Amino acid sequence: MAPNLFGSSATLFLEASQQDVSQKKSAAEKTAVQKLSLQKTQDSKPKYQWKIVWRNVIAFVYLHVGAIYGLYTALMFAKFYTLVWALSFSAFAAVGVTGGAHRLWAHRSYKAKWPLRIILMIFQTMAFQNHIYEWVRDHRVHHKFTDTDADPHNAQRGFFFSHMGWLLVRKHPDVIKKGATIDMSDLEKDFVVVWQRRLYIILMPLFCFLLPTWLPCYYWNEKPMYAWYATVFRYTLSLNLTWLVNSAAHIWGMKPYDNTISPTDSLSVGLSAFGEGWHNYHHVFPWDYKAAELGNYRTNFTTAFIDFFARIGWAYDLKTVAHDIVIKRASRTGDGSIYERTNTTTTDHHDAHQHTHEGAIWGWGDTDMAPEDMQKVTIINKGD
Repeated sequence: MAPNLFGSSATLFLEASQQDVSQKKSAAEKTAVQKLSLQKTQDSKPKYQWKIVWRNVIAFVYLHVGAIYGLYTALMFAKFYTLVWALSFSAFAAVGVTGGAHRLWAHRSYKAKWPLRIILMIFQTMAFQNHIYEWVRDHRVHHKFTDTDADPHNAQRGFFFSHMGWLLVRKHPDVIKKGATIDMSDLEKDFVVVWQRRLYIILMPLFCFLLPTWLPCYYWNEKPMYAWYATVFRYTLSLNLTWLVNSAAHIWGMKPYDNTISPTDSLSVGLSAFGEGWHNYHHVFPWDYKAAELGNYRTNFTTAFIDFFARIGWAYDLKTVAHDIVIKRASRTGDGSIYERTNTTTTDHHDAHQHTHEGAIWGWGDTDMAPEDMQKVTIINKGD
């Protein structure tokens, strides 16, 4: 949903029309209308108004136009290695978001030793989706208050808003208010996160734009303009693939595990977002390091990445959900697309989106996580 640029004009037109009509009324009628208007004003709450961030609008227009030009030059004029480099770089950056900011830091679904945390921090910096601390805070708020005004990319406001529109306007006051209630003490104690946050203004341009543009020019004599627009293409593509998890995966797809929430399981998003498209499962079990119930790596590259480092001991305490618990939940609240429903009284299709965020948790460590749920969690490769 695009920002409402015409809200003020429409209000003024309505008021002018009402004034023209009221001039024809009697004095008594005018008094009655004024009293009713005053009462409504006193009873109503101030409405949230769009406040467009024009700097971001201009930046995203440039990025998307530049990405189209970058794809054209990469296919028609640039060296083959430049396109391969851009796509490879994008893959590493994506893992920094999916395996790092998301599954490690936001949901604490596994633990990582400091060498892996540094690698993931560098990958996440290459992605330029804000520093880890801010990314995690917004994502925890999203899980805690999904589809409410406190949700930074509330899908109830439409595809465009949840995809990228939320970055083009000021945050709703509830996002800031509720965001202040989210526990971030674990990240404040992580030296990797703290270090990145302090130096982000230097690290981000270096890893996201300067190095990926300079390397093709230095190593295979690519033209600077082609190298730059290949970087713009790579960055814009990675942004849109990530945004699909917020937009498409909250609108289209199946709901095998809970039919009363907006997140869905989407194969196409799962493939394009390195395994983050199994969003219905993820919102039901946000502490599962796989972010899915899948038993293979074909549509969940991030899980393969984490499992590899678990084998060499750099990732440990991988948390997942036992199959019997998944079946019980799906049979009780799912849509029947995978597991047969045993309860059809509370999760009919018309009840979709009529849920409440009460009791929702952002992941392992949320104080609202029930002790019995914590006891049922299966932990792989236990460490400290």
